[in-house]
Amino acid sequence: MSRLRSVATAAAAATTVNRRTLLAATGAVSLSAGIGYALRPGSAQAAAAPTDVPTAVSASSRQAPPAPLAPYERGTTLSTVSAPRSGAPGYRRLGDGPAWKRLVRSDLAAPRSGRTERRTALAAFVQFTDLHIVDVQHPLRYEYLRSQTASAWRPQEALSVAGAISLVERVNALRGAPATGAPLHFVMTTGDNTDNNARSELEWFLKAMSGGRITPNTGAPRRYEGVQNSGLKLYWQPDDALRDADKQLGFPHIDGFLEAAIREVRSPGLNLPWYSTVGNHDALPGGCYAPGDSFFADFAVGGRKLMSLPEAQGAALWKNVKKGGDPKGQVFKEVLKSEARRMRSVTPDESRAPFTPAEYLKAHLDPAHTGPGPFGHGYTAANLAAGTQYYSFRIADDVLGISLDTTDPGGHYEGSLGTAQLKWLERTLKAHKDEYVIVFSHHTSKTMRNLNPDPGRAGEARHGGDEVLTLLGRHRNVLAWVNGHSHKNKITPHGTFWEISTASHIDFPQLARVIELVDNHDGTISLFTTLIESAAPHATDFADLSQTGLAALYRELSFNAPGARSTLSGTPGDRNTELVLKKA
Repeated sequence: MSRLRSVATAAAAATTVNRRTLLAATGAVSLSAGIGYALRPGSAQAAAAPTDVPTAVSASSRQAPPAPLAPYERGTTLSTVSAPRSGAPGYRRLGDGPAWKRLVRSDLAAPRSGRTERRTALAAFVQFTDLHIVDVQHPLRYEYLRSQTASAWRPQEALSVAGAISLVERVNALRGAPATGAPLHFVMTTGDNTDNNARSELEWFLKAMSGGRITPNTGAPRRYEGVQNSGLKLYWQPDDALRDADKQLGFPHIDGFLEAAIREVRSPGLNLPWYSTVGNHDALPGGCYAPGDSFFADFAVGGRKLMSLPEAQGAALWKNVKKGGDPKGQVFKEVLKSEARRMRSVTPDESRAPFTPAEYLKAHLDPAHTGPGPFGHGYTAANLAAGTQYYSFRIADDVLGISLDTTDPGGHYEGSLGTAQLKWLERTLKAHKDEYVIVFSHHTSKTMRNLNPDPGRAGEARHGGDEVLTLLGRHRNVLAWVNGHSHKNKITPHGTFWEISTASHIDFPQLARVIELVDNHDGTISLFTTLIESAAPHATDFADLSQTGLAALYRELSFNAPGARSTLSGTPGDRNTELVLKKA
């Protein structure tokens, strides 16, 4: 069994001595069980050189499981994974499938024998990504582009809140870190927490994470007003006898589905501290249009919703979006104006208004959403004053976390960094050269190709993924870059560190990832990655419309969604792994 550090509070202050060398030599470094410190960002433009002075209230988590701590598999994909019960065509029911075993990857360093007995745990945490909490009745949603892209509308979307709560329940039930048994330190969400930059979705996300009662409904108080009772064959009409396109593929008729989907649910909230990273769907209306246009703000809260569009017009619109040809949404605006007569009347609702970056920060800083902490979930008043959404925070005594904002305010769903943030990142890495670093962002290195200028920072250049990779590669203390956006499991070696990209929780497979950092005491470090599903059972019952039953159905519908990619689970080397790398 691996040796584990005792649970203790984080070190109170830095010294001028090389902290990592000293602490490793004396054995004095302890794994912090849920103690999170946000380090103050600040400078004229973004964030000052980091300091070890904590600026956020520390957060305590649940007590660690009683000793002895030990590796385990139950409740993870090391034990079982949801899988179809038959290979027959059409709608397939899910059940318990074979486990995904752990694979050792030696791309960056050779694993050495005996490391299991020598190793000590440095940190352990959970990554959520691409939760896409959806207000499915929102007027600005473009479901009518479903024929062009499966991401425009999914049959399971109305159950996103129930699915997210079930994922919270899974994390709460974990005994600790699967590979080492060490206490879990925190949860990090790597963006696209919401789907359409709507205040309603932000409120639901924060309550799902920190606890509370959620009614996932906007508009009419007791009536669904979206595409799933429109009578249009383009969408699954669960309560209707209509032979829509999805029912022709085997999707079920479920009486009471829509009523259940907008019914109040309750989240226990995480019993671990959690941190937040922003994604393009959090920052941009539709996940791709530059914010700030009053037309879109008015349309979002208004009483008209477009539910269908001629095929050719939809194809042209989506082709332009994919190319990044309409970052400000001018073409989209003209489409909405021209289709006014074809729109359905819906109940106006101010809660559907888009939120600004400042409102996003204020919502995280609201004491009502603190839950297990830390206060602000990484963000601080300094972020609010500077207009930034990036920060660093203390993971453990000698491990620093860095959360980046890779969204581009100039529009488009791919990302980049502004010069001020890139310089802050470099300063932070230099200032903490004697500590290990884990970087978090929404976008992957390959999806940071959008260099549209930021309208709020005139003249500032934007920097893509290749530049970020080069910068991180110059700092040997960087162990991993953890991200999402692609909705696909992918683990990529980059010379001296690993890029860990994780599948979403809206498309199948709906996964989160536990990541553990250990010192093998043989000149190598290992990062263990273990995928987890929500707590909902793999098998579903169409008659069970309870909160748990809806979460199970959320998963099964996502598996069967027409057009869904079958490659999102990745290869075995992208799932449950031990990633070995040389110690700096």
